[in-house]
Amino acid sequence: MLRDPLGFYDRAGRVDADVVGYHVARTRGYFLTHPDLVEQVLVTDAADYEKGQLLYDTLGQFIGEGLFLLEGEEWQRQRTALQPAFYRERIETYGETMTDFARDTAGGWTDGQRVAVLPEMQSLTLRILGKTLLDVDVDATAATLEPLLDALRDRLDPRTLSAYLPLSVPTPVNRRVRRTRAAFESTLDDVVARRQREDAATREARDDVLSLLLSLDDETMDRERLSHQLLTFLVAGHDTTALTLTYAWFLLANHPEVQRQLHAELDATLDGADPTPADLFELPYLDDVLTEVLRLYPPAFTVFRQPTQQVTLGGYDVGPEAQLTLPQYLVHRDARWYDDPDAFRPARWTDDFEADLPDYAYYPFGGGPRHCIGMRFARMEAKLAIATIAQRYRFEAGTEPPLDLAMRITLAPAEPVRVRVHERG
Repeated sequence: MLRDPLGFYDRAGRVDADVVGYHVARTRGYFLTHPDLVEQVLVTDAADYEKGQLLYDTLGQFIGEGLFLLEGEEWQRQRTALQPAFYRERIETYGETMTDFARDTAGGWTDGQRVAVLPEMQSLTLRILGKTLLDVDVDATAATLEPLLDALRDRLDPRTLSAYLPLSVPTPVNRRVRRTRAAFESTLDDVVARRQREDAATREARDDVLSLLLSLDDETMDRERLSHQLLTFLVAGHDTTALTLTYAWFLLANHPEVQRQLHAELDATLDGADPTPADLFELPYLDDVLTEVLRLYPPAFTVFRQPTQQVTLGGYDVGPEAQLTLPQYLVHRDARWYDDPDAFRPARWTDDFEADLPDYAYYPFGGGPRHCIGMRFARMEAKLAIATIAQRYRFEAGTEPPLDLAMRITLAPAEPVRVRVHERG
């Protein structure tokens, strides 16, 4: 695991079994690699499982009071309170903001420029998130958020010893985490103070995530929980979509035939106009491209669960101390469900193929009652960004496969992903 986390996952995937045991750093766990087992844990018997000790040990100090790690009645209460921000009719009102920011990003490039895409996509998705879901000062937030995320990525990288040490151990990485966390929380205090100084009418007119959180009583939403909730949304709503877009440009640049087919659909449907949420229903190939990107490179590359009692999985009795790993990265590349599973083939997503595919052979946003609350938002944002930018540019490969990937908070490229952009006539 220390030498090569992705290779460790691949080794588990090569075992001819659907339940594969492992023992790492005093943790006993099991990979579950069959869609039926994934569905059993996430959906059928969801009440018998929690996020688990492994996640609390690694992320609890930072987002333990956020929606991602909360359990029981408190999770249900906050999920219900936040759900209106993610209703379909609500997120569709964000469409113009998403395309405006995507157009601004593309407008900053020049013909023939070589672009490192991940930083560009991080800036784009943070601006979208800040304006739509949080309605905060993006520049001030980014100045403290990005250093904290960089420090957390280093701390949680399983290739380093820091991932297995308590935060109290004064390693260079841990000191950097504490320093950047304090700066982020100071920025958060300023954001909240400004929002609370608004008059009652202004506050009541808002329906963004920050306002919904602040509308909860002080006992439910104290300073620590607010910090954890906002950090949860900033990571989940910013970092993951930035990675999705980065992988999309990488794959399109390395598969010019797919890129040409996407351009043809965009040209025929949009004729140069910026896309709207309604247009997305008329862009099926764009949807297939995004679906295939998320199959090959799911930013949330695995789901962790822990039983609350003894359970039976695939014929094995599993105790409540076990950590369960439900790896999208392996299931999405399993040859039992996908022909030529490592190939980028958006055309595979026909109606017949999807009808025959087991439900949980594909789950980039998790599943069951704990599925990602922002799934619709993320898919709409990614498709609008791809459609807006791809109308303006053709992408030429700079970085070629295979990608060197790092399993940190998310599945991220270990090195910069570069493309060369060419203006389309």
